[in-house]
Amino acid sequence: MSSEEKILRASIAATVIVAITGIVLGALSGSFSIIFDGSYALVDAVMSGLALFVARLISRHASGRLNARRFTMGFWHLEPMVLALNGILLMAVSIFALVNAIGLILNGGRALEFDWAIAYAAMATIVCFAMAFFESRMNETLQSRFITLDARAWVMSGGINLALLIAFVVGYILDHSAYDTFTPYVDPIVLAIICVVITPLPYATVKSAVQDIILAAPSELVEHVEQVARDIIAKYGFKDYEAYVARIGRAQQMELHFILPPDYPIKAIGDFDAIREEVGNAIGSAGPHRWLTLSFTADPKWAN
Repeated sequence: MSSEEKILRASIAATVIVAITGIVLGALSGSFSIIFDGSYALVDAVMSGLALFVARLISRHASGRLNARRFTMGFWHLEPMVLALNGILLMAVSIFALVNAIGLILNGGRALEFDWAIAYAAMATIVCFAMAFFESRMNETLQSRFITLDARAWVMSGGINLALLIAFVVGYILDHSAYDTFTPYVDPIVLAIICVVITPLPYATVKSAVQDIILAAPSELVEHVEQVARDIIAKYGFKDYEAYVARIGRAQQMELHFILPPDYPIKAIGDFDAIREEVGNAIGSAGPHRWLTLSFTADPKWAN
């Protein structure tokens, strides 16, 4: 397994433990916010499992260990699909919880056992921030978008549980004071606040993933490739070029078609291979996740 796969496996294991613990202790304490936290973690675990499967496909295909005849273009296109689905599901879960929290507030709140709630919130906060720190450190060299998203999800979960811990401690204090009539509202109010805060957080990831799905290349990548093409036609006296650029997950797919004058002198096919090498070096990012195609023609129709 690659380091990316090992990290995602560890994340899935930790997430499942937190999710099951949250659902069980949420039921014991009567806290809907803890049940939501466990459900949120469970969704994240399922999506992390799917991300792991896709990461293995991409890694095996890019290294030549997987010969998939029906997917000769690779599996990069699955990565933004998983990222988009992950973000959309997390937003949907948060919106659903927000609606339920508002309903609980309008119906007089919800009584809960603060001892169980405080114990869970403290445990989950430590686990979440520890996993976020671990993944962020490991991803400094891997630069995996899956791990970036997963670490961000751990930070979000850690923030949720820290807020829950503070709220439950305050609720415990209120429950042993003259203001105990307000304690049933602690759980739904803090849940509503958390949902309002975290619902829009996956939006940036969803937006970026959708751009990859519809093949909307980053403007800086397009400009870089076109600048390389302009330099080449100026250097070798070509007439024009057509460039096609897309970012699909971790992959960069680029096609450059150089249009030559009809009487352009051809000495040897190796001359064009040398130009291909020059273009590839100028574009950079060479590796298993770069798909670069170059062609030379005197007829513009073959470049469109």
